[in-house]
Amino acid sequence: DNTNENLSALLENETGVQILRNGSGIAKPVVHGMYGNRLTILNNGIAQSGQQWGNGHSPEIDPLSADKITVLKGVNAIEYGGGNLGGAILVEPNKISREPHLHGQVNYAYETNGRGHNLNARVEKFSPVLAWRINSTIKNYGDKKSADYFLNNTGLEELNFAVQLEKAWNNRLLLDFYASTFNTKLGVLRGSQVGNLSDLETALTRDVPFYTDEEFSYEIEAPKQEVSHHLLKLKAKYFIDDHQYMQLVLAGQKNVRREFDVRRSGRSDIPAMSLDQYTMNAEVKYFKEFGENWELQIGNQNIFIDNTNNPETGILPLIPDYLSWETGVYTTLTKQHERINFNLGMRYDFEYQDVVTITNTEPRKIARYENNFHNAGGVAGLKYDLSHTQSLSFQSGVAMRNPAINELYSNGLHQGVSGIEEGDTELNKEISFKSTLDYKWLPNARFSFNTLMYFQKFNDYIFLNPQEEIRLTIRGAFPVFSYEQTDAHIYGLDISTQYMIGNSLFGLLKYSYIRGEDTENDIPLVNIPSNSFYGSLTFRHNKSINLSSRTRLEQLEVELNNRYVFMQNNLLPDQDFVLPPGAYNLTGIRISSNLIMPGQNIRFFTKIENLFNVKYRDYLNRQRYFADDTGISITLGLKLKF
Repeated sequence: DNTNENLSALLENETGVQILRNGSGIAKPVVHGMYGNRLTILNNGIAQSGQQWGNGHSPEIDPLSADKITVLKGVNAIEYGGGNLGGAILVEPNKISREPHLHGQVNYAYETNGRGHNLNARVEKFSPVLAWRINSTIKNYGDKKSADYFLNNTGLEELNFAVQLEKAWNNRLLLDFYASTFNTKLGVLRGSQVGNLSDLETALTRDVPFYTDEEFSYEIEAPKQEVSHHLLKLKAKYFIDDHQYMQLVLAGQKNVRREFDVRRSGRSDIPAMSLDQYTMNAEVKYFKEFGENWELQIGNQNIFIDNTNNPETGILPLIPDYLSWETGVYTTLTKQHERINFNLGMRYDFEYQDVVTITNTEPRKIARYENNFHNAGGVAGLKYDLSHTQSLSFQSGVAMRNPAINELYSNGLHQGVSGIEEGDTELNKEISFKSTLDYKWLPNARFSFNTLMYFQKFNDYIFLNPQEEIRLTIRGAFPVFSYEQTDAHIYGLDISTQYMIGNSLFGLLKYSYIRGEDTENDIPLVNIPSNSFYGSLTFRHNKSINLSSRTRLEQLEVELNNRYVFMQNNLLPDQDFVLPPGAYNLTGIRISSNLIMPGQNIRFFTKIENLFNVKYRDYLNRQRYFADDTGISITLGLKLKF
């Protein structure tokens, strides 16, 4: 029922997960306040490598090529990269089912807001010689609409393709091959870019953004983004015996990003940012079960990145050309003893950066930097089963993260978020300490309760801070943001509960509380998500509904849901260009069922989002400076399996 959703939108209903947006089509997940360089996203086991540092850059992953998405919110993500106590997101396809016949499915959804078409198809077949799966997605959207007006130039085009191959020899050696390509064109709200200081000051306070047109359009013009991401992966897994295996993973990635600005003299078709990035990944892992319920894992990961600016832009690059090489080793140890589960992990990473940039002072000169960073971290956790229905888990860890390239050397207009970003070459290494306490209670099959508390302490926390400056450039007037450091605390609480009322009614409640404090200056942290509450009530008709002697409806569901987002009031008036937007409440409805006919199984669904067409702005949406968020949207979809 999510054919029309991107990866971030699929995660929004997870407790502890919020979404950082730049308009309606650009979004990235935030886990316990962590995103970008602090949050690892793995696409089929490979750390996604692109320009993920940008707040206006979405993960270039097609969620419809995956079957399960897992969010690791604790400190147990040490296996997936150093410095990511913020957690990790695993986007994974299932193994190809051992079914010799050809199987597949076709998904289609139409969304009224944006008049968007979404088409996805998957075909697979198992054979002892070679198992294969092919997946493809096409999307096309025009201008989105707020409650009162069109958000002009916010269309989207997307074309994705993935192929998966599997081969096994004697159940000892398993080979997996995976290749995918993700290609998108994204419009950026035209009213987010204005020409002079007075217009920008006016734009920040207008109810309706500049350049708003009353006519809908599928046209995507500058400002816009064109992005492609290509992935090749080969995995070999060899079982030494029933209790141990070795695994080797090799992968290559290519990320192409072009961002187009509104430029004079007919030059808007020349990109203002043109970046090519090549990444090579290599990982080897050893796993062993031994003794009484002991598990040992040892791994080594290597990542090589070549990032290049193309000179076609005629503009000084926002981030420099660079080469980087990172190698890391880690080990994890777990033990299960009666009611107690213990886990321990340690990690060491080394990163080398070779950076070539252009100075931001005249006369312009080429400057070269070589950086060597050593980072170490460790985690420990203990889970205790209080009874057969209750468990209590505690985890604690420490991690180091060196400044990323953008945090050190950014210098210029980041067109995707309509702001000037400035790095600082004097930034220090960031050190964080995080602890989580998780309580779960499942007294029966009808009720569950889960609460997770977390506290994270940062020394030299790196963040993008709004400055008290609006700068006029030859490309227009833009707010200024600078990377700075401070000591900080980020802490919060996630609560979720589910209850089956009778045999047909199912209730769900979720609440997320988060707070960030700049402890060095005794002020709030900026860019921390607002607290939120989500609830849903679902009616399930468990019996078949006969439409004829050969046709029936099964699994009819009707869901009413509601999301309430609190105002971000933990912020001082002078910490941003405008005051945080107010709280808002969004109500939705979803209806779905399966239509069963001879030889046919068709699932259909209808959902309405923002049912009451609420006018609102979200604190984590950079478009909030200029425009309202999206209004009511109705989606009609179906899935055909064969």
